[in-house]
Order: sequence, then structure tokens, then C-alpha cells
Amino acid sequence: MPEVDFSLKDKVAIVTGGSRGIGESIAKAFAQFGAKVVVASRKMEGLEKVAGEIKADGGECTPIVAHGGKIEDIDNLLAKTKEIYGRVDIVVNNAATNPFFGKAIETPLPALDKTLEVNLRGYYYTCQAAAKLFIEQGHGGNIINVASIAGLRPGIGESIYATTKAAVINMTKSFAKECGPEGIRVNAIAPGLVETYFAGALMADEEQQKRFKERSPMRRWGQPNEISGAAVFLASPAGGYANGSVIVLDGGSMA
Repeated sequence: MPEVDFSLKDKVAIVTGGSRGIGESIAKAFAQFGAKVVVASRKMEGLEKVAGEIKADGGECTPIVAHGGKIEDIDNLLAKTKEIYGRVDIVVNNAATNPFFGKAIETPLPALDKTLEVNLRGYYYTCQAAAKLFIEQGHGGNIINVASIAGLRPGIGESIYATTKAAVINMTKSFAKECGPEGIRVNAIAPGLVETYFAGALMADEEQQKRFKERSPMRRWGQPNEISGAAVFLASPAGGYANGSVIVLDGGSMA
């Protein structure tokens, strides 16, 4: 009977938004399972901290500054990673923004533009660029998009964020169908509320906390390390038949 293989040994993985939260947890999990990891975000300080911790645990990690909404930064991130390691095998689209929390009809145009730039345009272009690189390399590849249960059921006050995450889910399925024949798997993870800096505004709101706990069967929010295991599964041979999948990790909220 074949063994279940979660190894990422000799794989090269890029994790955007890798300086904290879910991205940091995924980067550390990938390194734990043997991958050479590149972490990317807008500021080097947070990246160096994560890279240092991975190295201290015996892993290999390179920090590269890249804005998830800027095309030239995405191109540079992929090119530098290949220059350093000779190949790219896994790309995790995790960098995201949510500058406005409030009524849909009151969403300011600058907040709309910024959210679309990072959460949608940036994700889409990263999928395109990564898939082209994988095809050029000739040995397949793996793209994991971090979406959200907001893309399946929008919450009050998060209209534009939820809109972009719904787009990410359909983007994932579209790329999976078209890139599958090239040996490229494209999947998504849809977390519920997870304790991160990004979700701080929601967690600080007592009314939101009460509403969340009332509808969550587990009566709590998640932790980043409860999300990263799914990324390891999707990136590894153990998840080799997963393509176009959306893994919901929300403590049962969607149930």
C-alpha cells in the first residue's frame, strides 16, 4: 500500500503576505516539511524576522520585498526566486487587504480600488505569471490561493472584500481547469475568522464577537497553524488529486 506523502523536500515555494498571520504559518509549515521558502510582503523588517525563525529551526528561507498589487513586483519576485534556487514549484497567493469595513453603499472609491488591486488583480496576475513559469520549466507546479468563507457567504460590512474573495474562488476553478493538462494544480483555502493582525478590527468589535460566537459551532475563532496544514496537504504529493478544490476551514460556521 502506498504511503501518504506530505514531503516538500527539494521543492521551492513562494508565499506572499508571508511576514505574519496565515502567510507566516504556511511558510514555516512548508519549511518544516522540507521546502526552500521565499517569503514576500511590502516590508523587509517582518520578512527578516520570519526568515530568521525558519533558519533557526533548520529550514531555508529567503525574504524578498514585493507588493502583491504591483505587476513589476510580482515579476521580480518570480524571477529572483528562480535566480536564487533555479526553479519554482509552489506559489501561495496570500497577500490581501481590507481597508474598509462598513456598509456597501458607503465604500469609498479609493478603498474599492485598493482592494481590487491587491485581492483580485494581484492574485490573477500572480496565477498567470506562475502558470507561465511552470509551463516554461516543464515540470508542472502548484498554486494555492487563500480565499475566505466571505467569498462563499459575505458578512455584514465586508462587501468589497467578500466580492474579491468570491472572485478568487472562481479564478481558482478557472485556472485549475485550464492548467490541469499542463500538470499544474490550482486550489484554494477558505478560512473563517482566524486570529491575525488582519482580522484585528473584527475581533475588537464586541458586537461582531458576539455574533460570531453565536453562529460558530466551536464557539471560537481559528489560529494560523490550523490553516497551514491544509496548504501542506495541497502542495504535497498527498494532495496530488486535488485540483480546483476549495477547502473550507471555519470551525463549522458554514455548516
